[in-house]
Amino acid sequence: MRRGRRAWLINGVLVVALLAAGWGAYKFLWPSSNQATPTNVRTVAVQRGTVVDTVSAAATVQSSYTATADFAASGTITQINVKVGDHVSKGQQLAKLDDSQARLQLTAAKSSLTAAQDNLATAQANAATATATPTNSPGGQNSQQNAQQSVKQLQAQVDQDKVSVNTAQQNLDNTTLVAPGDGTVTAINGTVGQRAGSSAGGTGGSGSGSGSSGSGSSASSSSSASGLIVITNLGGLQVRANLAEIDVAKVKAGQDATVTLNAMPDSPQPAKVASVDLTATSGSNNVVTYGVTLTLNQAPASLRQGQSASVSITVSEADDALVIPSAAMQTLGAAHTVNVEVNGQSVRRNVEIGVRSESLVQITSGLAEGDQVVLATTTPPATGQNGQRAGGGLGGGGFGGGGGGGFGGGGGGGGARTGGAGGTGGGTGR
Repeated sequence: MRRGRRAWLINGVLVVALLAAGWGAYKFLWPSSNQATPTNVRTVAVQRGTVVDTVSAAATVQSSYTATADFAASGTITQINVKVGDHVSKGQQLAKLDDSQARLQLTAAKSSLTAAQDNLATAQANAATATATPTNSPGGQNSQQNAQQSVKQLQAQVDQDKVSVNTAQQNLDNTTLVAPGDGTVTAINGTVGQRAGSSAGGTGGSGSGSGSSGSGSSASSSSSASGLIVITNLGGLQVRANLAEIDVAKVKAGQDATVTLNAMPDSPQPAKVASVDLTATSGSNNVVTYGVTLTLNQAPASLRQGQSASVSITVSEADDALVIPSAAMQTLGAAHTVNVEVNGQSVRRNVEIGVRSESLVQITSGLAEGDQVVLATTTPPATGQNGQRAGGGLGGGGFGGGGGGGFGGGGGGGGARTGGAGGTGGGTGR
């Protein structure tokens, strides 16, 4: 009986030990599915630094003033008085059309006006005489009325002839093309002998524009070269970018920016936001953007109209702020949390943030300088050659890499994913 009872007790102890060992091995090899396995866990101290939030966009170098000048009349070009590269002043003559017909029309209109004025003077004299010697006879009264009526008719003719003279003079003026503003001639889209003007078509352009500047020309502020002569202010080049509507709300005039020209990628140029368009522009796929104009603090000598560039606008900045890497923060809705290592344990804290960039976040509440925030990624459990998780054997790797050892300390030989035998295991160094 004693031997049987002793055997029963020994067997019971062995069963309990085996069950405990099996449960421990199960928990080690197959942890709960709702627990992530941290890998490459490391911490970083909360530090003081500068956080800069920027918005970026593609851009183009443009002139602050570009005008296309074309004749307001149609005709044959007889003179082009400028060439590409010439600097011109507002009102300076640029080109001329054949004006022979316009001169004949003006001469005829002036002759008609002179004759009408002479006739009016005679009628006025006759009317004055009739009024000075009135008669009571019906014939005398009719004579006065006729004289006054003749004066009215001739006055109307004079007024009409004056309009004709003004029109003929304007037509003559329209055969001369003048500069709508100061600038440099950057394109000439016609030659002597070619038809040009408002109804000529072809390279002469349409002649229409957003305003008239000087006699004989119509001009519009535009970047297109549709007129006969294009004038650009090359001394006032600026940068134009289109920002997404989600970004433009952060941008305002006076903010600092950096412009990087594609032709000078290693020489970013400091700039400032000059203006933000109040109306939107619908791009492809109904994407809404807003135009932003930037001015360079000092334009490089090689700057050219039409060059491509990229802009980065500083919309907010925090100096001497508590900062952490963006990767250390988790966001759910409006709530932000950070895992902080306290006495070897990871503790979750709620934080409030300020300026945020792609890589850094300003912490305004919830952390102190020097706190160790946890940077970690999670991966699903992996098996090694011995059916164990990543790392060495029972005595090795742990959460570390190829050398084993806790959170990255030294240790035995087991590799990070080989499941090898491993050594005795290292510490919990970071």
